[in-house]
Amino acid sequence: MTDARTTVVVITHNRRPELLRTLDRLAELPEQPAVIVVDNGCTDGTAPAVARHHPGVHLLRPGRNLGAVGRNLAIRRVRTPYVAFCDDDSWWAPGSLSGAADLLDRHPALGSVTARIVVEPDGAEDPIVEELRNSPVPGPSWLPGPALGSFLAAATVLRTDAFRAAGGFHPRLWLGGEEELLAADLAADGWWLMYADHLTVHHQPSVARDSTLRRTHGIRNTLWFTWLRRPARPALRRTLHLARTVPRDTASLRAFAEATAALPWVLRERRVLPEEVESRLRLLEPAQRRSKARSYTG
Repeated sequence: MTDARTTVVVITHNRRPELLRTLDRLAELPEQPAVIVVDNGCTDGTAPAVARHHPGVHLLRPGRNLGAVGRNLAIRRVRTPYVAFCDDDSWWAPGSLSGAADLLDRHPALGSVTARIVVEPDGAEDPIVEELRNSPVPGPSWLPGPALGSFLAAATVLRTDAFRAAGGFHPRLWLGGEEELLAADLAADGWWLMYADHLTVHHQPSVARDSTLRRTHGIRNTLWFTWLRRPARPALRRTLHLARTVPRDTASLRAFAEATAALPWVLRERRVLPEEVESRLRLLEPAQRRSKARSYTG
């Protein structure tokens, strides 16, 4: 059951063992997708290991760590109508890429499909899954699953042309909640985002991660998205909520300082979302405030 509709894009930085495991899993998929790996400035022998063990993988080496923008670089080489992202410590389950492509084929206004995330080695669902499954965002009657206000890059298949038209991932956000801005811009372009419970991505979190730095970027990027796209009152409300609820430590202070220092370019690029998109984001606010999966800890 080969399926030439989807290319898988993986970004990686100094996680050679995890990446090779992911590429092994992708090579076993019945769809046999094309795979592009972006070596984000690895210094651990990632490139020669990929060339040796997976010579069919298209390896890009920009020479530095581009973060999420490495995905933008890869999309320039994508020739399929759909692109699937996964991290170097996650992989798609057999049949899920084809299932997502089938949904996108059948529904021309559907821009992205996000799969259920199973955390390995225990096989438990990621806590975010329950939020996706019970999304409060109202969708059109034709949508075959819950409508979403955002997506998780490591578990999502998107229309390649929609990604390009929306501009891809913003270069300033780097990594950490970088999807929220792109998701809002996709919705503003008229695309619907959905969750599909019958599709699966496996995630075995790498131990090679700086959770504190990721938290700093997550808070900063949330603030930037809020100031870039939300109307003044909701933007103020979310900013004050973050100020009250994030840990009182150096990482949080750094996040607010970085966000505030960037106000000149934020204001230059500010473009408030259409009301129909903003109304969906307002409906998500209670779930975001209650969410344990979205808490800025670490």
